[in-house]
Amino acid sequence: MLTALVVDAEAADRARVAGLLRVAGWGVREAADTGQALALARRLDPDLVVTDLPAPAGQGPALLRRLRLAGCRAHLLVVTGEAGRQDREAALEVGALACLPKPVDAGLLVDLLRRRAGGPDGTAPSPTVGPDDDVDAALVDRLQDLYARALPSRLTAIADGARAGDAPAVARASATLAGTSAQLGHPEVAAVCRAIARDARRGVLAHDRLVELRAVAGG
Repeated sequence: MLTALVVDAEAADRARVAGLLRVAGWGVREAADTGQALALARRLDPDLVVTDLPAPAGQGPALLRRLRLAGCRAHLLVVTGEAGRQDREAALEVGALACLPKPVDAGLLVDLLRRRAGGPDGTAPSPTVGPDDDVDAALVDRLQDLYARALPSRLTAIADGARAGDAPAVARASATLAGTSAQLGHPEVAAVCRAIARDARRGVLAHDRLVELRAVAGG
């Protein structure tokens, strides 16, 4: 399994990208800051690093350079909503595949990785493909199929965390499913997952929320 490292100081944004990669077949680890990212990159030798450009702490371009200096051979991808032209150019100069806008479009992200970086079920990288290319409808269908097959295990992870009284685990699992569901057009599932995650961060594990989630997810 190919491995991706997702770096973003914002937990919700990090979970959204990580969730999309997971349903597309990547093994994913997450880092909230530059120190964590560098440590994980050295230990994991990931195939892909996805980072927010301004974050963490405005060190996006510096992180990419430090990864390269440390011998990281991963493909680099930037997702950002706030970077200026100079920052974007700096990221591309270091070798980033592209700078994608937030919120990240599911089909665009996976299509870019499939064609440029190679990925699960991917083809050889193509130097001519850019972030403005049309997304193949078949790819979106595949994402929806992966989402549907992964959904039962995602729901089980949330329910198991709740039964164990593990609020942090419930918050993480719910946030990941919320991000993926929102990106793939399942707003009701996303809304309930966000509510569960908010409650769990306050230490509240509401049984009625879990019942509602099962209902809207068709489980």
